[in-house]
Amino acid sequence: MATVIFYEKPECANNKRQKRLLIEAGHTVIAKNLLTEVWQAEQLRLFFSGLAVRDWFNYSAPAIKYGEVEPDTLNEQQALALMLDNPVLIRRPLMQVGEQRIAGFHQEYVNEWLGLTAHNTTQDLESCPRSASSSVCSHD
Repeated sequence: MATVIFYEKPECANNKRQKRLLIEAGHTVIAKNLLTEVWQAEQLRLFFSGLAVRDWFNYSAPAIKYGEVEPDTLNEQQALALMLDNPVLIRRPLMQVGEQRIAGFHQEYVNEWLGLTAHNTTQDLESCPRSASSSVCSHD
């Protein structure tokens, strides 16, 4: 079993479910607050290896929902600068095991990477459940 450093937004319901899946699978989860962590651009960039810049973002963030930030128009440096200034923009969770880091919680990938107990992998544990409505999550 692995020790997972899990950067989350503490009041996020999906992050709570994601942590529970990891713990039920026998992993140790060390939860850290993504929003209060002191990030450096180089450190944050490591979580996005292999992802397009647009996939670095939390699409439930108000700045994205209201069109203030358009991830498709940004290069890496611009994206990181925005995220350092406003961590709500960062796709979550960020997870680290040893030197390996990922952004987001795609259950099938996490299962292949770390192993999860048998659960319904069709459930969306990344999108904010409140995003299905037209309102923006006031906590994002």
